[in-house]
Amino acid sequence: MSGQFTIGVIGYVLAVNLLAYAAMASDKSRARNSLQRIPESTLLTLAMIGGSIGTVIAQQTIRHKTRKEPFRSTLVGIVLLQLLALIALIVGLLTTGSPEALWQFLAS
Repeated sequence: MSGQFTIGVIGYVLAVNLLAYAAMASDKSRARNSLQRIPESTLLTLAMIGGSIGTVIAQQTIRHKTRKEPFRSTLVGIVLLQLLALIALIVGLLTTGSPEALWQFLAS
């Protein structure tokens, strides 16, 4: 069960980051062609639900929304929160020894 869960998490993370990158690229293209833009709230939501890596990579590689405030600051905040959550997860897994034990500890 743990292996299937890991594969599912990896698949989700890859998919949401590809989607976030594609949304940023699409928004940049729309901006250049004077078309209706993708709302910043949508781009930030994609980052919040796990697509922050794709959003940051797109921001740097296609140079989109690199100076736009508050987008930039909000994205940095999302990345920092996700890093803290990841550190907490790793510490929890190292402390309890397995995802199942961590879940049992959190549920009790």
